[in-house]
Amino acid sequence: MKFAFFGSSLVSAYWNGAATYYRGLIRNLHALGHQITFYEPDAYGRQQHRDIADPPWARSVVYGIDSAEPMERALEDAAAADVIVKTSGIGIFDAALEEGVLALRRPGHLAVFWDVDAPATLDEVARDPHHPFRRRIPRFDLVCTYGGGHPVVNAYRKLGARHCEPIYNALDTHTHYPVPVDPTYAADLAFLGNRLPDREERVRAFFIDVAARRPDSRFLLGGSGWESCGLTSNVHHIGHVYTRDHNAFNSTPRAVLNISRDSMARYGYSPATRVFEAAGAGACLITDQWEGVEFFLEPGSEVLVARNGDEVAEHLDALTAERATSIGRAALERVRAEHTYAHRVAQLEALLEGRAAAPTAAVA
Repeated sequence: MKFAFFGSSLVSAYWNGAATYYRGLIRNLHALGHQITFYEPDAYGRQQHRDIADPPWARSVVYGIDSAEPMERALEDAAAADVIVKTSGIGIFDAALEEGVLALRRPGHLAVFWDVDAPATLDEVARDPHHPFRRRIPRFDLVCTYGGGHPVVNAYRKLGARHCEPIYNALDTHTHYPVPVDPTYAADLAFLGNRLPDREERVRAFFIDVAARRPDSRFLLGGSGWESCGLTSNVHHIGHVYTRDHNAFNSTPRAVLNISRDSMARYGYSPATRVFEAAGAGACLITDQWEGVEFFLEPGSEVLVARNGDEVAEHLDALTAERATSIGRAALERVRAEHTYAHRVAQLEALLEGRAAAPTAAVA
């Protein structure tokens, strides 16, 4: 099949956490013989902070944003695709792209809305009964989501979605794997994530305040925007971490922390990309608590779960190097066996072809 994706960026992860998700899915779609074109705007400095060159497994089209004309030409170029995908959160011409993709619908072809931040989308729509996106949801043939489990599926169904299915984050075994330790990233606990309004309070509670209470421990903070947060001297902030350095960032520290955004924690079943990237690198992962974590990794043996900052500190105090290695090894085995993008693409193929597929989360 021919796929056309309209998304934030395939070639740059700069202020674009979904990049590795897109890459994992699209690389594996290509491996199964599908043809993919990815359309992205030249916006937010992403083309100046590319992580990869144009890949051999997808055609990359970057369109200008000074007017709507380049975006409209991209839609014309995508018209022949069998599956046309509009992802959420592009940030430029979103509404026009949604209408444009829906206008390309025809018999035997699919228009898909792919929500890479479904909890935030649903919260925004719930606050505004006249939100224009409400009218578009039932017009898409399919809604796919980056996570959210039955709360997200049920919410989309109530809004009129014809079908909604989570296609979760996963491990891209081509790009994320264990590497030798790199002293640059030595730490007792590391966290990687950009500073965002619906994440900052939880990062403070689960990471920054913990560091303040553990002055003899070393903490490593990756991601943009944290410069003005009043970090203590034992927190080493290194700014944006390019994807080429993620393996060393995850393989080196004694433990790596996952902190969900507010809405994702509320809905549950929303493992961030970093969960699988860290597990794929053999990291000992500590995650905040959210419903459904046990579907992806077994608490206590494959991941450590913390309800608050005090429990993060308790895990660190009790975590020996030997136990950290054991947890990281178990997590690596689990994600390679059950949670790779090859698994996700098999689910997607079954969904698009109307075949029964093993569910990735129970829908109540």
